[in-house]
Amino acid sequence: MPQIITPELVMLDADLGADKESVIRALAARAAGTPRVVDADGLVEAVLAREALTPTGMGGGIAIPHAKTAAVVEPSLGFARLRPAVDFGAPDGPADLVFLIMAPDGAAETHLAVLSKLAGSLVDEEFTNALRAVVGPEDVVALVDRAVADEPEEEAAPVAEGQRSIVAVTACPTGIAHTYMAADALKAAGERAHVRIVVETQGSSGTKRLDPSVIAGADAAIFAVDVDVRDRSRFAGKPYVQVPVKKGIDAPDQLIADALRIADDPQGARVAGGGATDEAAPAQASGSIGGTVKRALLTGVSYMIPFVAGGGLLIALGFLFGGYRITDVAGDVIVQNALWNLPEGGLGQYLGAVLFSIGAASMGFLVPALSGYIAYAIADRPGIAPGFVAGAVALLMSAGFIGGLVGGLLAGLAAWWIGTWRVPQWMRGLMPVVIIPLLASLFASGLMVMLLGGPIASLMAGLTGWLESLTGAAAIGLGLLLGTMMAFDLGGPINKVAYGFAVAGLGAGSPENPAPWMIMAAVMAAGMVPPLGMALATLLDRKLFTLAERENGKAAWLLGASFISEGAIPFAAADPLRVIPASILGAATTGAISMAAGVTSQAPHGGFFVFFAIGNLLIFAVAIAVGTVITGLAVIALKRWVRRTPVAAAAVDEPALVAA
Repeated sequence: MPQIITPELVMLDADLGADKESVIRALAARAAGTPRVVDADGLVEAVLAREALTPTGMGGGIAIPHAKTAAVVEPSLGFARLRPAVDFGAPDGPADLVFLIMAPDGAAETHLAVLSKLAGSLVDEEFTNALRAVVGPEDVVALVDRAVADEPEEEAAPVAEGQRSIVAVTACPTGIAHTYMAADALKAAGERAHVRIVVETQGSSGTKRLDPSVIAGADAAIFAVDVDVRDRSRFAGKPYVQVPVKKGIDAPDQLIADALRIADDPQGARVAGGGATDEAAPAQASGSIGGTVKRALLTGVSYMIPFVAGGGLLIALGFLFGGYRITDVAGDVIVQNALWNLPEGGLGQYLGAVLFSIGAASMGFLVPALSGYIAYAIADRPGIAPGFVAGAVALLMSAGFIGGLVGGLLAGLAAWWIGTWRVPQWMRGLMPVVIIPLLASLFASGLMVMLLGGPIASLMAGLTGWLESLTGAAAIGLGLLLGTMMAFDLGGPINKVAYGFAVAGLGAGSPENPAPWMIMAAVMAAGMVPPLGMALATLLDRKLFTLAERENGKAAWLLGASFISEGAIPFAAADPLRVIPASILGAATTGAISMAAGVTSQAPHGGFFVFFAIGNLLIFAVAIAVGTVITGLAVIALKRWVRRTPVAAAAVDEPALVAA
């Protein structure tokens, strides 16, 4: 059994400060005095970034701050019994027992399983009462060792006659603590309610899937998750309750009661049928309408990008081999010629025509794929066919990218609503493969043809005309806006809106109408700046950055050069109020320079590695270099002369920044 805690990592009856950051820093400093942690500051920043997602106060006087980070070498546990207690965001008051769970980025499954088992023990009152009564650090170590000792794995008990049965899934973003605490809390609540409950924990230490027969025999399902349920289609047709994972810890008895109530309600929520996968969850899941729509749009864009990336690069290669006039002759060349019957333009023209034609075919899926996977994100697999059809109709009506968005939303909502109908048993098998695709396609595509397609097409025509007319200050302003959006959330929704806008118009670009290519170049150049700027900053002033950040800075050179904006996320997560403004400043400048100089890109991705698809490559590189220097110097200046200051207890739990 891996040793995850030693007496050196235990602090008893300690006054570690008035706020949770002080406690975390003290525990991290203690751990940094051992070979288990190589960078206390890096560990603190990773833990505080996790705290910003969800407070880790669990109630009952317990807090479990935790993180996975390169600052940790060996999976470890720090423990403090506090005098006085400190607020960690629990609804019932401050915590006097604090466990700092520390996991390396590449922790082995065995070690993570040990940490996970400990997290589950924290809902056991006998265990926590013993921690409050211990005398020395060695007693804490012995208690923890007993809690994580290997035990025979429990088999699911058979359902007694007349007993109700529930299946549950628990999952949190890091998959270390909340996942397993929620599972144990639900099991204990099931025992109290005399309900058989079997839980699947989708955590860092792996997932043992529920037996299909257990799912089939369950009256209802509970999803206590902060991320999507993997392979949700296994629960198709089951009454269910979905809540954040923390509610599984705080209110397990209420969840059991809610699940049984919904199981007895013919109108209660049911998991949609038709085969949901890991990435999608149906629209009836918990959350706001705005959140559902945002998630659906991002899902559509993420599935659309491979069509655009591959197709755009192939089109660019077609121009490289066949020249810009290949658009006029590609169809005839590939139909009338072959490798053994080359056209008059020779092998170059033939290869250019082949590459351009394949790329154009791939780009032709842009709108249908966008629409289809928006519908999929809302209604699972039954929404795919209506969504693709609505996207194809949007192309037919010249409604373009906006038509695809609208068509996908309509198709997804229609498919989801039809999937909620209560139908006879004999018809259920026909619903996802015949009835839902038929009726949802008729509804969404019918609306596009008869009502919405024309107005959206007019809007697209006006937008296209406006883009073609952009010159001078207007073009620079658009570059500033696009650069700001690309750096604002580094791969998040706003970044994806700017990128989606650029790639959607890419197919309309031509030597006579280079505006869409200019927009693509500005977006790609601006998106490369944040990681490159962070890499430069770590090189110019290493002392301002933790060891983990300096290592991330080395990787950020390649990520930035490849147009992977997410390379700056580790820096932004640790210090958003200084990294994000610096990134925006540099990226906006780069976008403006690119648009002002008329730089073009026929490729939607790849950064410097698609140099052959960049028009005015030298200015493209200069614009990126200028933005990189601005971002790098700005973040150094902010880190040197703008410092964190504690906020009042009544303020929002977020570090404030003031001039030093």
